[in-house]
Amino acid sequence: MYLPRSLISHLYQHLVRAHHSSSPPILILTALEPDALCACRILTALLKRDFIAHKIQPIAGYADLQRAGENMVQPMRLQQGGSGGVVVCLGVGGLVDMSSTLGLDTAVPGEDPSGGVEVWLIDARRPWNLGNVVGGDPVEMVLKETGGDIRSRLADVKNGQIQPTYKPGQGGIIVYDDGDIEDDLAAEREAYCGLRDMHDIEGLGSDSDESGDESDISETIGDDRTSKKRKSWPDLEHGEYDSEDEISRPHQRRRSNSSGSIASPRHHLPNGSRNQRELSTDLPPSSPPSQPSSPRVENQPSMRTLRRKLRRLSRKHDAVLRKYYALGTSYSEPISSLLYSLAEDLGREDNDLLWHAIVGVSSLELYGRSMTGVGISTALDSGGSAGWGGERGERIRQVLRDEVRRLNPPDPNDTSRENARGETSGVIPTTARSPTDHSIRLSPEPRFLLIRHWSLYDSMLHSPYLSSRLHIWSDVGRKRLHKFLAKMGVSLAQCKQSYTHMDMDLKRGLRQRLLTYAPMYGLDGLVPPAASAGRGREGWGFVRSWGWKACLSAVDVGVIVGALLEVGKAGIPSIETKNAWDRSSGEQKELVDNDGRIEGEEWVRRFWDAYDALENIEALKQALPAAQYLHRAILRTGTSIIEKRQIRHLRAFRMAVVKEGPDVALFTHPGALTKLALWVGEAIAEQEREQRGKIGKSGRGTPLVMAGLNEARGVYVVVGTGGGGGVIDYQAMANRKVRMAEKAKAKDAKQAEKERKRKEREDREDDDGEDDEESEEEEEEDESDDDDDDAEERGFARNKFGLAFQDVVDETNARVRVDSFETCVVEVKKEDLSGFLEALSTKAVLG
Repeated sequence: MYLPRSLISHLYQHLVRAHHSSSPPILILTALEPDALCACRILTALLKRDFIAHKIQPIAGYADLQRAGENMVQPMRLQQGGSGGVVVCLGVGGLVDMSSTLGLDTAVPGEDPSGGVEVWLIDARRPWNLGNVVGGDPVEMVLKETGGDIRSRLADVKNGQIQPTYKPGQGGIIVYDDGDIEDDLAAEREAYCGLRDMHDIEGLGSDSDESGDESDISETIGDDRTSKKRKSWPDLEHGEYDSEDEISRPHQRRRSNSSGSIASPRHHLPNGSRNQRELSTDLPPSSPPSQPSSPRVENQPSMRTLRRKLRRLSRKHDAVLRKYYALGTSYSEPISSLLYSLAEDLGREDNDLLWHAIVGVSSLELYGRSMTGVGISTALDSGGSAGWGGERGERIRQVLRDEVRRLNPPDPNDTSRENARGETSGVIPTTARSPTDHSIRLSPEPRFLLIRHWSLYDSMLHSPYLSSRLHIWSDVGRKRLHKFLAKMGVSLAQCKQSYTHMDMDLKRGLRQRLLTYAPMYGLDGLVPPAASAGRGREGWGFVRSWGWKACLSAVDVGVIVGALLEVGKAGIPSIETKNAWDRSSGEQKELVDNDGRIEGEEWVRRFWDAYDALENIEALKQALPAAQYLHRAILRTGTSIIEKRQIRHLRAFRMAVVKEGPDVALFTHPGALTKLALWVGEAIAEQEREQRGKIGKSGRGTPLVMAGLNEARGVYVVVGTGGGGGVIDYQAMANRKVRMAEKAKAKDAKQAEKERKRKEREDREDDDGEDDEESEEEEEEDESDDDDDDAEERGFARNKFGLAFQDVVDETNARVRVDSFETCVVEVKKEDLSGFLEALSTKAVLG
């Protein structure tokens, strides 16, 4: 089921009304990423204000999610002595069947399989698992099994959509819709519901020559029900990679229908166990309708004709679902923004919640998360932060700017010259206005890194945006940076001291100098344009003050929180060795094991440090050295890779391996490795743009695969990033719109002719009881071509490494472990990396 955006507060308001002192606490399962962490902060703040008990459980991956289901969620079921309750999933589970992953799909016939456990699913990753979106209603399932009256239930949930009359508390999977399901998934919902309804029809395979097709249709929609019992991870938990059966990867089953296509859409993501189901269609069995006993009336379609029509329709629905899952990964609205919308709908918004939403939205760019999946941006934007999602992302940031102005109005008594100068000329604020100033302000943030906490030179040197365009990894690039500073009139002595201690005249004029000289070096998007009546403060960033203690931008906080998750607050030594010092006990503890479980537990401990730092400015400041260390390591390692020419050019992508050097241990974390891959990917894209103009012509660059060696566990962590075209590539999208408009005209011209032929064929079939197979196949081909055009438009430049990884695993004997919520991240056994990459080079990795 899914909750429309217009009813976003419906479930929470019912929770507040129904909650009492003896109610079970809310269980919150949270991914280990800044956006989910900020969303968790917003949700817990709402729960605390309403005195609702809750428990937070960080989730490191699919194996961790399955263990949480076994140990924490299933004991809440009524069948196991629990009292039901609510489980909130933040950034986890959107891509997999949550009923089976959490163990809420098994029960005695006639019983509610969820056991009164209601799961709220809030995730920005796409594609959705349609079993969660359209299915997930256990009450309807029970009523169908028992032959009960479901008409009243259908009034509350229509084709998966929750209606205003819906009464929560009955269990099931409920997806929070940010608008995508309602606006963009109408065809997919119709196809899913159509296949589900076809499963209820008996006698499809009565014709001997077509029984294979019909049984495949039945298996497609019912296969997931017959294999719901999940297997455990006994081998992986003991670190075994000895055979293909012991690999944590999707298990894909294919069946061919009469047209040679795959009968069931591939569900390309792991459910957290060794067994992967196909399309997660958790469909309730129902009593088959009785067969008509009356003789066939003259001119009534024959059973053979009806079966063919049904089969044709099933193939059409099946193709829609397959193409949806084959689009590749992408990101929708950040969940921190969605949770802030919930607070706003409840009338609970304030500066703290708004700041968490801003940090969550700002953090997505650091990990390359856009509407085309994980990848770089190749387009010149309006300046400042590139953001996470093109025009839609800019609309959300504009809403956040409006909220900043509403909740932080200017003080009429504050008429200081410095304040007036900053508002009009766009000086980057570095201090608060007063000792009690905790306000959020808009700021013309340049695309530098931690500028308030570093020197201007170091901030520019470690900026991924500047590094790629100035070729910072080379001596020529460093000289170019020095020349850029000289043109602006900033001496090296000045720019190498702390930015906060620079000459005030230099700081006041810095932005104007950047606007003047940046275009000479191809840095048009380095700073946002000046505020104007027409554009407002488009592209401006966000800054918050904590009195005299600190002044940080939202991107600064995102960088620091990300470093806490990937490095840890303390322990730069702990990432250089495989042992960490446990300060509480004074003993060393082994951090590595073969299946990564202890490593995941260490990441969970880092989550709590980051969670506390969001509300503790002193803890946030103490973590600054870790953030600086991480980005110095990215610059060192990226420079080494490029200078030593360690980037291999394969057919479908570029590839680099990090297996030596002082920072190898650091890049065993997927987040840190992703940041390095994006840094190197931008450098490659810039080189190709200058040398051959590839990106300028096609609108997208070359994908990159980066592998980091985890020597202690004997595996490589592999991440695949897209080649760009993706964040705000207006020109590429404009070209595609022109081409798709031309196709639309041709499509409209054919539509009338198709309708005329279809009507003639149906009349002919009704008259003589025979069906025209040639016309039928021709129509299916036309519809398939139209669907391909639509899929091409929706899947443009999307990251398809998740699909490619699964294909390689299915076709080779490579030992691969898929545990990350990012589909483009996998672990490959050290000995199998070369074969894995060789097979991967033949796959399509970009839409």
